[in-house]
Amino acid sequence: MVRGLPSTASLARFCQKLNRLKPLEDSTMETSLRRCLSTLDLTLLGVGGMVGSGLYVLTGTVAKEMAGPAVLLSFAVAAVASLLSALCYAEFGARLPRTGSAYLFTYVSMGELWAFLIGWNVLLEYLIGGAAVARAWSGYLDSMFSHRIHNFTQAHTGTWQVPLLAHYPDFLAAGIILLASAFISCGARVSSWLNHTFSVVSLVLILFIIILGFILARPHNWSAEEGGFAPFGFSGIMAGTATCFYAFVGFDVIAASSEEARNPKQAVPIAISISLGLAAAAYILVSAVLTLMVPWHSLNPDSALADAFYRRGYSWAGFIVAIGSICAMNTVLLSSLFSLPRIVYAMAVDGLFFQVFARVHPRTQVPLVGIVVFGGLMSLLALLLDLEALVQFLSIGTLLAYTFVATSILVLRFQKAPPSSSPGPASPGPRVKEYHSFSDHIQLVGTEQASAPEPGQLRPALRPYLGFLARCSPGAAVAWALSILVASAITLACVLVFGDSALHLPYWGYILLLLFCSVAFLLSLLVLGAHQQQHQQDTFQIPVVPLTPALSILLNICLMLKLSYLTWLRFSIWLLIGEWRPGLGPWVGHRKKASQEGKQGCDLPLSLPQLLQDSPCTLAMASGTAKRTSGSRQS
Repeated sequence: MVRGLPSTASLARFCQKLNRLKPLEDSTMETSLRRCLSTLDLTLLGVGGMVGSGLYVLTGTVAKEMAGPAVLLSFAVAAVASLLSALCYAEFGARLPRTGSAYLFTYVSMGELWAFLIGWNVLLEYLIGGAAVARAWSGYLDSMFSHRIHNFTQAHTGTWQVPLLAHYPDFLAAGIILLASAFISCGARVSSWLNHTFSVVSLVLILFIIILGFILARPHNWSAEEGGFAPFGFSGIMAGTATCFYAFVGFDVIAASSEEARNPKQAVPIAISISLGLAAAAYILVSAVLTLMVPWHSLNPDSALADAFYRRGYSWAGFIVAIGSICAMNTVLLSSLFSLPRIVYAMAVDGLFFQVFARVHPRTQVPLVGIVVFGGLMSLLALLLDLEALVQFLSIGTLLAYTFVATSILVLRFQKAPPSSSPGPASPGPRVKEYHSFSDHIQLVGTEQASAPEPGQLRPALRPYLGFLARCSPGAAVAWALSILVASAITLACVLVFGDSALHLPYWGYILLLLFCSVAFLLSLLVLGAHQQQHQQDTFQIPVVPLTPALSILLNICLMLKLSYLTWLRFSIWLLIGEWRPGLGPWVGHRKKASQEGKQGCDLPLSLPQLLQDSPCTLAMASGTAKRTSGSRQS
């Protein structure tokens, strides 16, 4: 073999390392962070993450350009679609009370490589999202002062005409991020108190807007003379739904905070459900009163609520709207700054990020280094960059995370539950953690001779009718059904989104392809439903599995395919940066994980070419892993 080129065996071992799973330890509550958040704290965190500037801007835009008064139906359908993803997060957050959110959920079910890609993607989501909210906050405050801040900055710094850079530095946006980072670094208790204040004020002002709006309502604005209730028809409602879906992005902050919750098994599902319900009610009612106050076709998309009150003779109510908007944007910014360092902390603890971010301040018990570094980076983005083009990253990143979490639910539901180990005295030897590949992990069930049916086995009542599935090796039918489900969902989404015109198919070919994909999707659901699932009495579990996560997967893929190809290109470049940047990537954690597995004197290299070499160290590790795996299977 040519020196410097990896062998087939080393490549196979490297791929196996990238697919190994994080152990599913759902019973431990030990953490370096402080468990101080109650159900109310988590609920208000979720409300603050969802009810933001979109309530004051998005409602007017969707009503005028997409759906008309039927915008309330768009928000209702979007809320139901978001509920599918929220339930997946709720089950994982209750079962795994650890910080990390979608990154952690992917790690315990799909493997190390996919977990890093999702975590790296979520970092970008929070960075750009927080910077965009700070820019919106700055622009809203600037408009209240007749753009004096904007004029003063341009007069002293001039304007820039550089691609991807803003026309002028936004010092106000950068300053609010640094100030919020200072409060976040004081601890989870202080962050929660500050979020309580802004969230309660925001909800009270929203309630005031709804009550006053219904008093000023004119049902005539929904009449046929003004265009009717749904002037753009069903297609307009669906187009509005695709836009309104992103208004409910933010409930994942609850799952990211589960490691700091006092009773996460109960608090996380309750907080996600209540916060999503409150956000949906706020969006639906505000959009209803907005289109009842003034005709939908005369709305001002930039400041719809304030302009509506001004046109009805209540100009003083515009000041109330401005205060509510600023409070709502503050809560969204706090949610981003609260979640981002904790995702980085979870990745650093697992060895997939720089180890300095795994340090927790001894007094405040927060990842202080992550707060300082990423708070400063977010403020730099808000200061210099033009975020309009970069904000498109938020859509694809969020939808990809939702898709992986829903898929992870299906993987974990049909796996054999790990044996519960009762706490006992600490053993003198080092604790050994086993990491298996996804191919090992999907063989999830026990033998056929087991008295009680285990997860992944065919249900006893269906064995007389589906004997051909019972003859499959344990877990094989589940693995094939899950693979076909994801593949058919991708194909079906392409057919639904692009249609027969984009695919250049005759009409009969389009119908045939649509029927084939639909049948494959439904058959894979039936095969999964015919197998036994895990049932845990002490934690929340999603109802109607596998239908609920499967619909979430299909919906998220459809929405991702509606994004532009430039968004996909930028997203691919970002993923490549994360994979090949020195010091990042799944191979960073091998040194730490080797020591966790009790391998003394075996120091793995961090570079990819060196990692692929047939060194004696890697051969010894592969041999030891094979022996442990063989021994565990024989036992």
